[in-house]
Amino acid sequence: MSAFPPPPAESSGPPPPPRDLPQGPSQDGPQDGPGAPARRRGRTAPLIACAALLGTVAGTAVGYTVQADRAPTPLPPLSQAELSYPDKPLPKGKEPEPLTAGQDRRVRTDGDLRELLVKRPRGAREPDLALDDGWLSPSAYASKFEHPDHMFTTLVQGQGLRRVASVSWEEGRYREVRIDLVQFREDRERSAAGFVAEQQAYMSGADHAGNGGKPLKGSGNGRYYVYDEPRRKPGYLPMYQVRAIAQRGDVAMDIHVYDSEPISERYISSLAERQLERL
Repeated sequence: MSAFPPPPAESSGPPPPPRDLPQGPSQDGPQDGPGAPARRRGRTAPLIACAALLGTVAGTAVGYTVQADRAPTPLPPLSQAELSYPDKPLPKGKEPEPLTAGQDRRVRTDGDLRELLVKRPRGAREPDLALDDGWLSPSAYASKFEHPDHMFTTLVQGQGLRRVASVSWEEGRYREVRIDLVQFREDRERSAAGFVAEQQAYMSGADHAGNGGKPLKGSGNGRYYVYDEPRRKPGYLPMYQVRAIAQRGDVAMDIHVYDSEPISERYISSLAERQLERL
């Protein structure tokens, strides 16, 4: 069997008449009906589109012309009438005096951060596990949280933790106090303020009975927290807790106090205010 179709059979009759070509409209006018020639279509839509485009261009040109002839509308005045610094360098001898170490907060925090910690009260005891040099390693600080591994990664890699200065003491029968000054590098963002905001959100969450805390006087964003209900564990004394956290520049202040008896608001707020003043 051949793979190709057979050639058409040759016809001995006359050739077929030529195929009809399209015809134009009749001179007698349009005709309808099955025998009428087909109407030519397709020109009306392009003509309408061209007319719409020309109308849009013309309208835009007229709009620009009208706007160009109008007087410019003055802008409202700025809230700050003039800049706080001169537009030209001051002559020699009239430059402002540089900030002193007492005025420049960055000068103080770039120095020995341990010197900005409050001193142990007179009569307070040094804890058995007190730091020898006053520095707390990033891993040791992260170990104070419920999820140390995650906290270490967040502090060091995410927020750029620089160093932690710490002091602690014991007073009374069972009271323990720890103050940490957590400093960040802040190369790209305000990590200290972000860290404080995250901790405050955590403290006000469901795990801490939604305690929103109270504003810390003179801090701007600082708050202190007092919990009336202690943590209880079989075989141990009840543990009451208060906390204060605030931010100054690139340093976050974090204060924890624990006791087997309730801790007053006055105690934690006064301690936090004294530490904040040193920053």
